[in-house]
Amino acid sequence: MNNSEIVDAESDQRAAEGADGDVNARPQQGEMPFAMVYGKQMTQLPKDLYIPPEALEVFLEAFEGPLDLLLYLIKRQNIDILEINVAEITRQYMIYIDMMEFMTFELAAEYLLMAAMLAEIKSRMLLPRQKNEEEEEDPRAELIRRLQEYERFKKVAEDLDTIPRLDRDFHLASAKAPDINSQRPHPDVDLRHVLLALADVLKRADMYQSHQVHLEPLSTRERMGQVLERLQHGQFVPFVALFRLSEGRAGVVVTFLAIMELIKESLVELVQSETFGPIHVKARNAEPSDEQSE
Repeated sequence: MNNSEIVDAESDQRAAEGADGDVNARPQQGEMPFAMVYGKQMTQLPKDLYIPPEALEVFLEAFEGPLDLLLYLIKRQNIDILEINVAEITRQYMIYIDMMEFMTFELAAEYLLMAAMLAEIKSRMLLPRQKNEEEEEDPRAELIRRLQEYERFKKVAEDLDTIPRLDRDFHLASAKAPDINSQRPHPDVDLRHVLLALADVLKRADMYQSHQVHLEPLSTRERMGQVLERLQHGQFVPFVALFRLSEGRAGVVVTFLAIMELIKESLVELVQSETFGPIHVKARNAEPSDEQSE
């Protein structure tokens, strides 16, 4: 074998060794790297790696109680609740209990109570049974029943939590309504319209025929009282309805003066819904009658 053949053989050997090294360095099929250290994928923990006892902490507040922790341990093993291995579940459960030295006493008491129940179930399953003894109920039955019931309630709670909730998933839009005065002020009555209404009443009084009788003199103050009595229920009375045509022009004038005096003393007011519309008289600060309110 000449020198060139020796060199080629050594090169082939180094290439083969390098290929083997690459195969060993690469993770095997099915292994997933859990960390990258200086660009190198780590699939296993180094043998000389030291982890202090208190380096890892498990906060049990993430679980809502001992049943929630048990359900988590069972699902992590991908087994059915009816086929739980009490010994294995108890072992894992006690590991979590040992980490509860910094937890509150009230919270730890609930978990310790469940640990005692698991220990009792485990001991009952380990005790030998006599052949002549009647078949007893599975010691795990009560625990399985509670786990199934808790799982159902937890599923319902999760379904309810997906429903949109006010102030969490959406907010109600609100806007303050503007202050609107619902009471419409009565329009002012023009004095000319009052005089036109008076002229119409006088015209109608002239057309009224009656027997001439001697009446007592009409008093403006007395007529004011009569008008107020007519308006005491707070209703709107037509202006022309306050006049008695049978009294003639003198009675019309006295009634008109009485109305003007009541307006002057702010006891009554004139209301007109529209221009040149009918004029109504209403007493101020009078309680409306039931018929009028209806």
